[in-house]
Amino acid sequence: MEEEKKEDVEAVAPNEQTKSVDKRSHRSQKVGIVYSDKMQKTVVVRVDRLVLHTRYRRYVRRTSKFMAHDELGATVGDRVRIVETRPLSARKRWRVMEIVQKAAK
Repeated sequence: MEEEKKEDVEAVAPNEQTKSVDKRSHRSQKVGIVYSDKMQKTVVVRVDRLVLHTRYRRYVRRTSKFMAHDELGATVGDRVRIVETRPLSARKRWRVMEIVQKAAK
């Protein structure tokens, strides 16, 4: 009986770990193009999106720029995936997760 109870307790513990991992997996991700890499370990990523205009029913391109922490060494023109993270500086709240496509040289 006691052995069965111990197994049940051990089976519950990994589930708690996966719950904490699930909480982290809900971080927002965006794909954009590196706009500037003039800073050390920081890049500016331009994210374009299409928005339907309410009156004219045409799609309008909207652009947002995000400052992201870069340990991978992305350069201007690279397509990168950024993920939301804790505030790293006054304006930097994103981190470069991967370089999706390198820029053509």
